[in-house]
Amino acid sequence: MSARRSRKQRLPETPVAATVESLSHDGRGVARVEGKTVFIDGALAGEEVRFRYRSRRRSFDEGEVEQVLRPSPLRVTPKCPHFGVCGGCSLQHMAGERQIEFKQQILLDNLQRLGGVSPEEVLPPLRGPRWRYRRRARLSVKYVRKKGRVLVGFRERHSPYVAELQQCDVLHPAVGLRIESLRELIGGLHAYDRIAQIEVAVADNAAALVFRNLDELQAADIERLRQFGRDQELHIYLQPGGPDSVFALYPSDSELSYRVAGAEVELQFRPTDFVQINAAVNDAMVTRALDLLQLGGSERVLDLFCGIGNFSLPMARRATQVVGVEGDRELVDRATGNARRNGLANVEFHVANLAEDAARHAWAREQFQRVLLDPPRAGALEVLPQVAATAPDRIVYVSCHPGTLARDAGQLVQRHGYRLACAGVMDMFPHTAHVESIALFVRR
Repeated sequence: MSARRSRKQRLPETPVAATVESLSHDGRGVARVEGKTVFIDGALAGEEVRFRYRSRRRSFDEGEVEQVLRPSPLRVTPKCPHFGVCGGCSLQHMAGERQIEFKQQILLDNLQRLGGVSPEEVLPPLRGPRWRYRRRARLSVKYVRKKGRVLVGFRERHSPYVAELQQCDVLHPAVGLRIESLRELIGGLHAYDRIAQIEVAVADNAAALVFRNLDELQAADIERLRQFGRDQELHIYLQPGGPDSVFALYPSDSELSYRVAGAEVELQFRPTDFVQINAAVNDAMVTRALDLLQLGGSERVLDLFCGIGNFSLPMARRATQVVGVEGDRELVDRATGNARRNGLANVEFHVANLAEDAARHAWAREQFQRVLLDPPRAGALEVLPQVAATAPDRIVYVSCHPGTLARDAGQLVQRHGYRLACAGVMDMFPHTAHVESIALFVRR
């Protein structure tokens, strides 16, 4: 058995030539070598490449481009010198305009293949800046004994190791241009090998860093972190335990907030809260959602998976009443506080696990003319019957996973009496294969 396993895992030592037929949903080139599918990192459709095998499995193999023999006209030179090693981006070698076209096709393919539906109209993609756009991230930190220094960055592609970065061009420059400063900071701490990660949260008013410290820090380390915050004009937080242990170190009264352009609302958030990665695309997304909902001022709106109120508060400016529901009590508290700070008395928030039967909740027995869904990657399948029971005229579904959107779209269209009026993608994560989308369902 062990001998057979050893032979099965043996990889060719020399690169292999292949013609790339298409792209997979995660942006890898797809080729056929001796009748077997190979997924090739760094390859584009139509290219001839030499690749080196990375792994071989029973039904497919994986590899990485060694040399591009005949490049695609879509190929561009990656801006980042760390591309191909760092796992933060996967599509920098593809022209920006074609990246969003690729994602649009992934959405349409998923809707048809998994949901058995097609939108009556394909919405134009929502775009924002392609560089320095990322305001939320989790950076890994590792002291590498063999190198004698600390590394700060994203994980390497297909590896648990931390990529050795000098800067990051997709991160907001308040952090992306300070990678080396962060390495020097942590390397100078007594706890240089006890900082596990740095959570990044960039607000309109400040950029914050949450240091995950595995041990209690010495007074000298705490002062060094405070001084770094002063010198670099950053807000510094510590996380000595679980998520509930996060506290502001500098300044001690740190508050983070962002405005939703055109919606006349400002939302406060904690540095570990979920907020949309790309501020410009978030603004455009909220505007599109409001337009698709066609709020005329008399509607009652249900906002499921509402978070801190990113959609709820803008909708409350245009509707009679908004009811937001979220599974995390702290986020509900934050949303309630945000409504109060913005002077909105026509919005209320409730805590509920939306993966369970929602019928027992009072809000679920009320009538709503509009519904907005913004679920996590798992989608909203469990709550769809309850949504349909309220008989809304319009449902706007914001999705971070085209597969679960497609599955749920099939349910809404084939079982609950809705038509898929339109759908389109949003370039929330340029240079990655991550697909964010928005869809409108109208009651038949």
